[in-house]
Amino acid sequence: MKKFLMAALGGTLAGALLTTQVAGPIIAQEAARSSSVYQQLDLFGDVFERIRSQYVEDVEPSELIEAAINGMLTSLDPHSGYLAPDDAADMQVQTRGSFGGLGIEVSQEEGFVKVISPMDGTPADAAGIEAGDFITHVDNESLLGLTLDEAVDMMRGPVGSEIIITVVREGVEEPFDVSIIRDTIKLTAATVRTEGDIAVIRVTTFNDQSYSNVRDGLDTVIEDLGGMDELAGVVLDLRNNPGGLLNQAISISDAFLDSGEIVSTRGRNPEDTERVNAEPGDITEGKPMVVLINGGSASASEIVAGALQDHHRALIVGTKSFGKGSVQTVMPLRGDGAMRLTTARYYTPSGRSIQALGVSPDIVVQQPPRAPAEEGAEEEENRPSRSEADLRGRLNNDSLSEDEIKLIEEELEAAEAAAELRDQDFQLSYALDLLKGLATVAMDSNR
Repeated sequence: MKKFLMAALGGTLAGALLTTQVAGPIIAQEAARSSSVYQQLDLFGDVFERIRSQYVEDVEPSELIEAAINGMLTSLDPHSGYLAPDDAADMQVQTRGSFGGLGIEVSQEEGFVKVISPMDGTPADAAGIEAGDFITHVDNESLLGLTLDEAVDMMRGPVGSEIIITVVREGVEEPFDVSIIRDTIKLTAATVRTEGDIAVIRVTTFNDQSYSNVRDGLDTVIEDLGGMDELAGVVLDLRNNPGGLLNQAISISDAFLDSGEIVSTRGRNPEDTERVNAEPGDITEGKPMVVLINGGSASASEIVAGALQDHHRALIVGTKSFGKGSVQTVMPLRGDGAMRLTTARYYTPSGRSIQALGVSPDIVVQQPPRAPAEEGAEEEENRPSRSEADLRGRLNNDSLSEDEIKLIEEELEAAEAAAELRDQDFQLSYALDLLKGLATVAMDSNR
C-alpha cells in the first residue's frame, strides 16, 4: 500500500512538474508576443509624433491615422480597405442602384487599376472600355503607387466634366487615351426581354433591386408570351457583371433551383462555416437554361453560375470568369467611416473554391472582335438584293396557301434577325441557338 501511495504521489508530482514545464514556455511566449505588439504600437506612436512635429509641411493628424488604417487593411488583400465617411456613404448609395462616376468596376493588380467590367449603358461602356483593360494614368497623372481608393478618387468628379484615362489593352501594342464625360450612374440591376420564345435575363449588378427586377420582368414576359407553356427556355446573361450583394446572388440562384445547397462560406474558424440551401420552387418550372459568363463576371455572378452549374440546372457558356471567391464584410467604425474586411471564402455546392480560378464554362465561346468594315463593304451590304419575287410579271406559287406563305416569310424574318444578332453579339446568339436545341430535345422527350 505504501508503495502504491508513493507511486501515486510520484505520478502526481511528475504531472505537476510536467504541467509547469509545458505551460511555462507557452505563457512566456504569449507574454513575449504581447510585449512585442505593445512595442510596435509604441513605434507607431513615435513615427506619428515625428511626422506631426517634423514633417516639412503641416499635416492633419486624422488624415495620417486614416492612411495608416487603410495601409494596414490594404496590405491584407486587394479587397480589404478603409472607407472614409464619404466613401462609406457612397457605397450605401451604390447598393441601392444610383451613384456618380464612369460606370466601371475596378480592382488593383501590380500597382495599376484593372477593369473588372464596364457597366451596361454607362459612360465607360459607351467609350469602349473593356474588361481586362489596365488604367495607368488619369489626366496624364500616373496611378502607380496609389491605393485603389486613391485611384478611384482621382476618377471621380462633377457630373458633366471630362476625364482622360490612359488604357493598356492586351493585343494592342501602345497605350491609348480615352476621353469620358462623367455622369450619374443609374443602374437597372436586371432587365428581361424575349428573343422569339426565349427569355433573355440580363443582370448587370447585384444590388437591392436585382431579384425583384428578375422576378417581375420574367412574370411580364411569360404573360406576354401567353403563359409558361409558351416559354421555350431562359438565357441568364451575367457577362461583365462585377458582383455585389451576396443575398441577391442567393435569391437569384434560388429562383431557378428546387433544392440543394447554393453556396457555403467558410471563415477563419471552422465553426463560422455557413451553408445556404435552396427552397422549393423554380420560377421557370425547370425550363432549359443557359448562363453566359466572361472575364468580367465576378463574385456574386460566380456564385450564381457555380450553383447552377454544380446542380446541372444550366449550361454555362462563354469564357472563364474573373475568379473572386472571397466575401467582404463592411463594418461601421466610429466617426461614420467603415472598413471593408475579407472575412470568408465562398464555395460552390460541390465544395470547390473559385478563388483565383474562376468558373470554367461548359462550352467555351469567345466573343469575336468587331472587324472594321472594308472600304465600300458597308455600301455593298446595304444595297437591296433582288430575287424572283421582285420581278414584274413573275408567276405566283400555286402550291402554297396564303397562311403557309406568311409562315415562310415570318421564318425568314426570324432567320435574318438571328443572323443580325450573330454579328452584334455572337455569344448570345450561340446561347440562343443552343437553347433552342435543348428545348426541342426536351419537347420530343415529353411526347
